[in-house]
Amino acid sequence: MSLARQFALAGGAVMLFAVLAVGLWVSRWIEEVVVRNSANATALYMESFIAPLMQDLAERERLTPEARLEIDRLIKDTALGQRVLSFKLWRKGGLLADASTAALVGRRFEVTENLRLAWDGQVRADFDDTGDAEDVAEAALGLPLLEIYSPIREIGSGEVIAVAEFYEVATQLENDLRRARLASFAAVTAVMGAIGVSLFAIVLRGSWTIDRQMAELESLSRRNHALRLRAQDAAGRVAALNDSTIKRIGADLHDGPAQLLGFAALRLDALRAAVPEGGAARADLDAVERAVRGSISEIRSVARGLSLPDIERRPIDTLLRALAEAHAERSGAAVQPSIDIPPGADLPVAAKTCAYRVAQEGLTNAWRHAGGQGQELRLRLQGNRLQLSVLDRGPGFGSAGPGADDDDGMGLSGLADRVESLGGRLETRNRPDGGAELRMTLDIGEAAG
Repeated sequence: MSLARQFALAGGAVMLFAVLAVGLWVSRWIEEVVVRNSANATALYMESFIAPLMQDLAERERLTPEARLEIDRLIKDTALGQRVLSFKLWRKGGLLADASTAALVGRRFEVTENLRLAWDGQVRADFDDTGDAEDVAEAALGLPLLEIYSPIREIGSGEVIAVAEFYEVATQLENDLRRARLASFAAVTAVMGAIGVSLFAIVLRGSWTIDRQMAELESLSRRNHALRLRAQDAAGRVAALNDSTIKRIGADLHDGPAQLLGFAALRLDALRAAVPEGGAARADLDAVERAVRGSISEIRSVARGLSLPDIERRPIDTLLRALAEAHAERSGAAVQPSIDIPPGADLPVAAKTCAYRVAQEGLTNAWRHAGGQGQELRLRLQGNRLQLSVLDRGPGFGSAGPGADDDDGMGLSGLADRVESLGGRLETRNRPDGGAELRMTLDIGEAAG
């Protein structure tokens, strides 16, 4: 998904949660404030009329009949009293000293949190919460009620002598709270929506920029990949052309100068009979013959090194085993081959040629610098990853570095260029337990491309 879509999903979920959380918190806060203010106003009004009638409770357990009648009259005859459906008068310990429901008078109930705080002198209120044991009659009415607990204080000492509980019809309060909730949710939603739209616009613009840049980078990457494949293909063709040229040079050396020197050696044999034994001429003739035969041997050795076997038709494991045998026969130093490739697997011609040349140069260097000690040739193919290693037990690479004795880049440096042109890597290192390792890593998929 694009960055803008991710932001829309994640940010939308977070903002929805924030709208619900903040909206509920604001609504709850508004409800608490409105209920508290309404309760304080009602309690103050009722206390101004009822508190003087209850002063006898400082000395009596219940109201006098005269005080009870006066309270009934106030509830029935006043505007606020007409909204009060019932009342309860509480004494210490949850005792109901008086109530609109006569059956509750004289009973004790569990002291609720609001009742306890009212005894401490606080005005307490609950909106539409008639779940207490003494609220059965009020709950049966099915009306929204504001339940108010008002402490009654003794005039003079200010000591709480009773708690009056009123149940006021709160239909208008319910409507006001509903509108307040809707208004708070609407305000929070509008603010969060504005923030979300602003942020989304910024993220969307950034997402468009990133998408455009990613498209340009992908296009550039495809072009670079195509150019790299073309460069590797061109390098492979150049390497193949060089191998063909080298092979032709080897054939020309074998068929040209080697044959002429062979003819010269035959003529020297024919001249030997005409030169007397023991003289200076005979000694010179022997020296020339030795030089000619040595040149023939050197030219044939060079020609064999330049020539490549039939790489296109022979599998890589056969080629490397044959190379190891030929090197051991020529140098007199044993080579231990270890080849691990899937049955029937073969490599592209460019990869086989490269692997053959690396193995050839590595074995030559191992014989030249390590005296052929502990020579190993390892080949492993996993998927498209080809790894070839030539190892020995000689002194390892010196401080001058592995390419110090290359001749004009024709040794390891030239091999590294060949391997890298096919997208591979050529590494040299000293082995921890003694000796040197020449390792080639090549992706045959890229080499085939």
